[in-house]
Amino acid sequence: MNVSHLLSSITRGKWLIDPNSAFANNTIIDGLLNRDYSDEKYLTTLSQNNPLQVLLQGKQTDASLSQYDNIPKGSTAVFNLSGSMLKYGTWCSYGTTELANAMKEAAMHPNVDSFVLNIDSGGGSVDSIAPMLEVVKYAQSQNKAVVALVDLCASAAYYVASHCDEIIAGNDISSEIGSIGVMMSFMDYAKHYEDQGIKQHVIFSSLSEYKNQPFIKALEGKYEQIIAEELDPLARKFQEDVTSQRGNKLKQETVGLLSGKMFFSPKAHEVGLIDGFGDMNYALSRAKLLSEKRTINNYLQ
Repeated sequence: MNVSHLLSSITRGKWLIDPNSAFANNTIIDGLLNRDYSDEKYLTTLSQNNPLQVLLQGKQTDASLSQYDNIPKGSTAVFNLSGSMLKYGTWCSYGTTELANAMKEAAMHPNVDSFVLNIDSGGGSVDSIAPMLEVVKYAQSQNKAVVALVDLCASAAYYVASHCDEIIAGNDISSEIGSIGVMMSFMDYAKHYEDQGIKQHVIFSSLSEYKNQPFIKALEGKYEQIIAEELDPLARKFQEDVTSQRGNKLKQETVGLLSGKMFFSPKAHEVGLIDGFGDMNYALSRAKLLSEKRTINNYLQ
C-alpha cells in the first residue's frame, strides 16, 4: 500500500532533510491519523496516474527507450528531483527508484549524451539516496556527465548533487545549499491510542535481548544509544562522501559546513559546496562540455 510507504517513512525513518521540510510533513501525519487519506485514489502512485516525464532539450516525452529513438544524437536529458525524497513513489510524488530507472533508460541510449538533474528538494529519507547515486555513477561510467542545477538543495538532495560532475545554483537570491547532517523522526502514539481505549503489548523472546533496544530506549527519552548506533554512523558516512566528492574545493574549516548548516548560494559558492551560478541553458551547455571532456579523457587513458 503506497500510503503505508509514506507513513512508514515519516514516522520511523532516518532522514537527511532540512528541518523546515521535515516540519511540513506534520500536516500529512495529522491527516493519516484522522484517516483523511482513506480514499482508494491514495492507494495508487503518481507514476500510475501520470507517467514520469523527461525533458529533452525542449521536447517533453515519456521516459522510455522507444521515445529516445526519435531524438537527435547528442541530446541532454533533464530530470527533476523535487520535494521530499522517498525511495518509493506515492500518490503525490515519484520515488527515487522510479526516477533512477527512467534516468538509467536514458543513460543506456546512444542518443543521450549528458544529463541535467534539476534539484529543488530539502532532502528526504536515507534509503532514497542509493538509487540516485547508482544511476548517476552509471551515467558517468558511460562518459555521460550529470550536472546538478539547484535551488533548494539540502541534506539527502545535496548528497546526490555532490556526486554529480558539477553543481550550479539557479540563482543568487533564494537558492540554499547544505544541511549536511542526519536526523530521525518517530511519533509516540501511546497516548493517542490510550485515549481510544487501545493498549499495546510488545513481547520479546528471551533470546532477543538486543532487539530494538535503541528504539525502546528512545521511547523512554534515552537517545544516547540510537544516536551512537544509528545516526552518528550515517552522519560520518555523509561527511566522508561529501569531502571525497568535493575534495579541495571544500573549506572544511567553515563553521557548520559538515554539521548541518544551510548556506545561501553566494556563501555556498565561497565555501565550496557549489561550482557556480547559471540558468538551465548554462547547465545544458556545461553538461555537454563535461561529457565531451569525459569522452576525451577516457580515449586518452
